[in-house]
Formats: sequence, C-alpha cells, structure tokens
Amino acid sequence: MIHTLVKTAEYADSLPTNGRYAIQATHLNIFYGSFCAIKDVNLAIEPQKITAIIGSSGCGKSTMLRSFNRMNELVPSAHATGEVLFMGKNLYAPDVDPVEVRKRIGMVFQKPNPFPKSIYENVAWGARIHGFKGNLDILVEEALHQAALWDEVKDKLKQSGLSLSGGQQQRLCIARTIAIKPEIILMDEPASALDPIATLKIEELMRDLARRYTIIVVTHNMQQAARVSDYTAFFNMDADRAGVLIEYGPTTQIFTNPRDQRTEDYVTGRFG
Repeated sequence: MIHTLVKTAEYADSLPTNGRYAIQATHLNIFYGSFCAIKDVNLAIEPQKITAIIGSSGCGKSTMLRSFNRMNELVPSAHATGEVLFMGKNLYAPDVDPVEVRKRIGMVFQKPNPFPKSIYENVAWGARIHGFKGNLDILVEEALHQAALWDEVKDKLKQSGLSLSGGQQQRLCIARTIAIKPEIILMDEPASALDPIATLKIEELMRDLARRYTIIVVTHNMQQAARVSDYTAFFNMDADRAGVLIEYGPTTQIFTNPRDQRTEDYVTGRFG
C-alpha cells in the first residue's frame, strides 16, 4: 500500500507489508556531511521476528536503526544513498513523507522519554494528532495492555507519566508507540538505563510484542541479544571508520557458529 507513505491526514489501521521481508536496505549509505557512517549495507529484516543489531561503539548501530524510519534526517548534515524498501516503496523516494514513515515504523529510545502529560495523554497523544477517529479510551487501554502496563496504571491514568518508575516509563513509551499502530518497532538500547528486574520485564515484553510486530533492537548486551532475538546483525568499522555489516543470520548461528572470525572475536569478548 504505497499510498500510505505519502502525506495524508487519515489515520490508517495496521497493514501487512508486501513481499518477503518486513523492511530491506539495499546498498544503503548514510552520511553526516562528508563522513560515511554506514557503508553499502544490504540487510533484509524478517517479519514478526526480533532482529538485534550488535557491534562495538561507534560502528553505526544506532545510525543503521534510525535509517529505517528516517530519523537520521533530524541531523541537518545527514543524507542517504541507496534504498530502504518498505511496503513496496523506497522510503527515501522524494514523494515519501517522513512523518508517515515514522508513524508506520515506531521508535523507542534508550532513555525513557514520557511527555509531561498524564499517563492517558501520553498514550493518546500520537493517535490524536494523526487524526484517529475511534474510541480513544479503548485504544489507550489496548496499548497499555500490550505494553504489560495496564494493571499497574489503570487506577491512575490521570497522573503524570513522569511519576512512574524508569521501567514503567519505558513501557509507557512502548505503549505510546503501539497506539499509532506501527508495523515495525525500532528500539535503541531500550533497557540500558534500567535495573535488572525492569530489564527482564522489557525483554519479556519484546518477546510478546514480536507476535504482532517486527522488532529491530540495538543492544550492547550480548546476553540480551542472545536471549531475545531471532536474528542478529553484527556491524564493525572499516579502515575509514564507516560502519559495515560483517555478518547477519539466525542468532543461534551468529553466537555458536559464526562464519566470520571478526564476529566470533566480538561475541566471545576478544574485542569490542
């Protein structure tokens, strides 16, 4: 449904992606000014699975993640070449509206960032500004249920989202993303600022959400990647410090029988 990616005032329900993959990068290069941060990446993401992006600091993991919903463009010097195909459309085509892209491909950030609004309004806000015409009460409750937060907040929906614990705030941000009804959820180290118990809840939530959504997560935590992901992409820096994709495959293969020595060195802790 290519038309859903061009600018529109209508709020659309979730639609299946076309083709074999949920989203696919083809010969993708991301630049900040003249610096190439991601070089010639080809990566096809499986639908309704969790794909982890791992690699040492500075290798372009977050840049790669943000390329899937054009968040890099919030940096004025950023630009891209190549293609990112979603729903049969190159997301970087001139007629594609990045706001529509970010509605279909949601983002959860490293640090919980609830709005200074009530718990209810945190979830309802995005749907409302995108023109949702249905029952907001039902939408908010469904999103909070999917984020495994409803039972903890159902009696205090008018309280500030900032009053919640760190782990609850992160699940509130996930509920806010879910309420827009995306096809894909991007997560940039979603548990790195949380304690072990809250981290476990986020990981359990990710596995549950993968029944409905495609999830792509950046993580520095090898144990986390091994626990939660179905597929893993390992990035490294080349001689020019550009991020390059070294190896991609099922997580069990990447962690137990990698094909590239650099992958084995990284996942076993020999470098990185």
